[in-house]
Amino acid sequence: MKTALTNVRVFDGRRLVPGGTVVIEDTLIGSDPAGARRIDGAGRVLLPGLIDAHVHITGSRQPTALADYGVTTALDMASVPEVTAPLRGLPGRADIRSACIPAIAPGSLHASFPGVGPAGLIGGPDEARQFVADRVAEGADYIKIVIGSPFADHEQATIDALVAAAHERGKLVVAHASSADAVAKAQAAGADVLTHAPLDQPMSQAAVALAVAAGRAAVPTLTMMEAIVSHLAPPGADYASAKASVAALHEAGVPILAGTDANDSPLIPGGVPHGQSLHRELELLTGAGLSTVDALRAATVVPATVFGLADRGVIEPGKRADLVLLDDDPLADIRASRSIRRVWIGGVEAGPAGEAGQTAG
Repeated sequence: MKTALTNVRVFDGRRLVPGGTVVIEDTLIGSDPAGARRIDGAGRVLLPGLIDAHVHITGSRQPTALADYGVTTALDMASVPEVTAPLRGLPGRADIRSACIPAIAPGSLHASFPGVGPAGLIGGPDEARQFVADRVAEGADYIKIVIGSPFADHEQATIDALVAAAHERGKLVVAHASSADAVAKAQAAGADVLTHAPLDQPMSQAAVALAVAAGRAAVPTLTMMEAIVSHLAPPGADYASAKASVAALHEAGVPILAGTDANDSPLIPGGVPHGQSLHRELELLTGAGLSTVDALRAATVVPATVFGLADRGVIEPGKRADLVLLDDDPLADIRASRSIRRVWIGGVEAGPAGEAGQTAG
């Protein structure tokens, strides 16, 4: 069935274009409204579906919770493939991509997390190629390396070998790095994406320049950084350091992606919920110096570009019909991203007006 959303203000990645019509034809955005069922948008704002670039998927309700808040794509950063595989591609639910099992140093804090098992424990560089091969066989879309975990950490040679093996397989490398030392190790190895932001000190000008030169991207997960400082208060940790790093990276031109570290684990502080936390992340990103336009781009076209999701992140004919209709204008006030009226994922409407759960707002 074809649907035409009429009289909507369309976010084109830079501004709102008024008086628009967007056609949903099967799973894609179409161009011809002839014969379509019409829905009057009444001047509301239409965004591309939101992308959370750092979540943890552990159960079947999470893709629905994400969809409830307009998150149409979620990038899982550590999970058991047996859990995530059945949740991929569900109609009207958030579309899941995954790193599957991450590379973790034996004896580290992260080694105790449920579901990791021996498959994720990498003790040296000679284990790197097999680890990456196993993740690719499991269906990993990218490779995740945990760097700087308390109690034990990878040697630089191991990180180097993991990054090299992933790149040989054509996979992006996402590096967990929440301290200055971890960021330095990740950058020395050539990781593609830095996730989290240092809490011990702001990134130096040299570190920022290195990220720029390498074409690196950052997913600062300010929501989780805020939660760690508020709930754990580890010695030397300061949210201001993470905020300052984001400001410096953004000012230098490093792509910033909106990610939350949403999880349901009782071992992780802060209770970062799936879906609604992305809207808090957008607020924190604007607080760190991003404009409202840049914050929305951080949750749409920028993660789509960085992670090679060429079929989404923008509203254009031929792209996947992932759409979020808002009552209010998030360019005027980023908090308006919460004013969700309707959500479509791959052309299927989620929520009370559709077939796949309930939308927020």
